[in-house]
Amino acid sequence: MTRGWPVEHKRSLKAKIESGDAEVGVLGLGYVGLPVVVAFAEAGYPTLGFDVDQAVVDLISRGDSHIGDVPPSSVAAVVGSGKLRATTDFDLLRAMDIIIICVPTPLSKTGDPDVSYIVDAIDGVATVLRPGQLVILESTTYPGTTRDLVLPKLQASGLEAGSDFFLAFSPERVDPGNEKFHLKNTPKVVGGLTAECHELASAAYRRVIDTVVEVSSPEAAELTKILENTFRAVNIGLVNEMAVICDRLGIDIWEVVDAASTKPYGYMRFTPGPGLGGHCIPIDPHYLAWKMRTMQYRTRFIELAAEVNAEMPRYVVSRVAEALNAARKSVNGSRILLLGISYKRDVGDTRESPALDILELLRAQGAEVEFHDPFVPELRHDGIDLTSVDLTPTTVARTDCVVVTCDHSDIDYDMVIEQSEIIVDPRNGLEGRTGSGLVYPIAGPPRSSDSPKERSQAPLDVVVSPV
Repeated sequence: MTRGWPVEHKRSLKAKIESGDAEVGVLGLGYVGLPVVVAFAEAGYPTLGFDVDQAVVDLISRGDSHIGDVPPSSVAAVVGSGKLRATTDFDLLRAMDIIIICVPTPLSKTGDPDVSYIVDAIDGVATVLRPGQLVILESTTYPGTTRDLVLPKLQASGLEAGSDFFLAFSPERVDPGNEKFHLKNTPKVVGGLTAECHELASAAYRRVIDTVVEVSSPEAAELTKILENTFRAVNIGLVNEMAVICDRLGIDIWEVVDAASTKPYGYMRFTPGPGLGGHCIPIDPHYLAWKMRTMQYRTRFIELAAEVNAEMPRYVVSRVAEALNAARKSVNGSRILLLGISYKRDVGDTRESPALDILELLRAQGAEVEFHDPFVPELRHDGIDLTSVDLTPTTVARTDCVVVTCDHSDIDYDMVIEQSEIIVDPRNGLEGRTGSGLVYPIAGPPRSSDSPKERSQAPLDVVVSPV
């Protein structure tokens, strides 16, 4: 045991970080972990990527990538230089100087936080923990996880945090498909357990990220991440409810949003849609709500926004039923084509996608549902086994209704609007396009697509994506 020598351990690890000799291991090679491990490898650090999925490890070892934001060429370069290795052998993490944990944190079926992936990862790290290592948790979680859950498990090894090893929390900030902001130019929030932990974690990230934002504790860093996504979830809930209000009033929600967005102060543009998706916004606020319930406090604002957002897929299905009913058709027996099954434009991620809920609800009402998604060739979801259909004039013309569930860029909307009789467009993907189809927006009366209404558009730099 080496307790009592914090200066030596800290000095040694900091020297390795500054010289580029520190070996960096990353647990979890998904949307968060792969960019992290590649970034450290590109900065010259010897890196090791760990994942329980042998297929992912084999893919990376061949110099390929399964994550759209990480080009295969980037992986191939660092694998070819010997700076990046991938493995399923947990024991190899013992040699790492820095261990960064990037595992999923989903919700359980009851809506409570599922930290089992964190627990499994920390239990594994505890078996290989040695003096002089820095452990950083990046997985989004509730405030107190690092101190109350991670710390005791690591200190059960007999080593002391802040002297024998170092511990910090630094929340991931990943926006799949964002071409402007990526790992390097997105500020990184860091909160260490002790001053020594904080200094080392900040030093490590400064080697690969332009701006490091230091906060006073792991709890502050944990809550920062949840605030970011709760802010978005609440504002999306507000504009989604406004869409329902506009529908009752017979007003075009997009006209209202565009007009409000011209205000140069005191307003931030959010847009309505079919619901929330992805690995953050639909999930993270629930972590805070759960934590506060354990402290006898109800996060009413957060829970109300979650209820509004969760109802949007059902609301979209009601719009489909309304559109079909106007054409003397029922949902039952109708052939419906969903355009886009992923949760966000131009990515292949279906996690928590509202399109999945819409698909299930339509099938439950007897509809024959197909989907087209250039980023998702096959769908396996809760017993549903579907393949993306080719988007041809014949495919579109044979449908009773097309629903724009995700407005991917690589879709021939002009052909769709020309060949479709009825289109439900909760994403506003058909704005400004002409054709013969009747378009039902997310709110307000249907419009004939051969005479679209011209509206002023908000500047791009004030647009905030809903998911």
